[in-house]
Amino acid sequence: MKSSAPLSGLRVVEFLGLGPSPFGCMLLADLGAEILTLRRPGSEIPALVRNRSTMEVDLKDPDSIRFVHNAIGSADVLVEGFRPGVMERLGLGPDDLAAVNNRLIYARMTGWGQTGPLAFTAGHDINYIALTGALHSATRAGSVPMPPANLLGDFGGGAMYLVTAILAAVFERDRTGTGSVLDIGILDGTNYLTSMLHEYRATGRWSDEPGTNRLDTGAPYYDVYPCADGKFVAVGALEDPFFDVLLEVLGLEPELALGRHDPQAWPALRDRIAAAVATRTRDEWADLAGHTDACLTPVLSLAEAPHHPHVAARGILVAEDGDAWTPRLPIGYSDAAKPVDDILRLWGKGTAGP
Repeated sequence: MKSSAPLSGLRVVEFLGLGPSPFGCMLLADLGAEILTLRRPGSEIPALVRNRSTMEVDLKDPDSIRFVHNAIGSADVLVEGFRPGVMERLGLGPDDLAAVNNRLIYARMTGWGQTGPLAFTAGHDINYIALTGALHSATRAGSVPMPPANLLGDFGGGAMYLVTAILAAVFERDRTGTGSVLDIGILDGTNYLTSMLHEYRATGRWSDEPGTNRLDTGAPYYDVYPCADGKFVAVGALEDPFFDVLLEVLGLEPELALGRHDPQAWPALRDRIAAAVATRTRDEWADLAGHTDACLTPVLSLAEAPHHPHVAARGILVAEDGDAWTPRLPIGYSDAAKPVDDILRLWGKGTAGP
């Protein structure tokens, strides 16, 4: 039976930042970790700080620094997202805190990483994924690269890499008895996500010319098409049996499957698929293809997604007030965030009050 809080008992001190760090700590909290979230006095609370309580701490105040040292003495993990050197100047660097807690896993979440020529410069998701080749791969022929919001760098290459590294370090500490320092860069994590593309390129199965590959809208059977109502469907019929079903659903002749893997045939095949899709609305195609292996699905907005029958059946989105929805984890979810004073009492550190 799955635990609703598989990380119960894991203690994390989070220095609140933006983007990947809050998302990573949200994931840890949703899985049951106890998180003490520290933020600057008067600062606004950004997105992704659900399911945990925050407290203001002035890191320029000696008493506050002593409080932080004291709390970290009982923690398993520290997560910070400042530029390299900031924590050291505050007296909260890895060497400083190793003397306080040698079992501490010190996770440093940045865009560029702690070293390298760009380590001290500013950047955002779009900049990090640009240097990895990942942004270039999201390009249609004759068009410009299209950033996938900040999902790829901040959350895929950043937060997920952060959580994976933390959990691996916890496992390692259980064997060695000592903590570690983790240098987590969005650049590094995103680069790792391109592993398959690098392998394909090395074996001649991926071209750097945009929109010419099977998975970058080069192939007409892996693309998005407009429907009669101006909405869209996504087609992903890569394998031959699925493409055969797609042709049947679209009402196209089976002979179109012959030679479909030849890029020379792709423009004509694309025209035939586009013309067929344009004859019906998005939802009509969704009804026709929904229970087949055509690999044709409607492209839904964020507002529409929770109402799709399969999304609803999985229970991965929970309704909040009005049209607001909160994603849930299917591997266990804890929504019992403890108040700061309760966390400190459990950690044996008194309360946050004077």
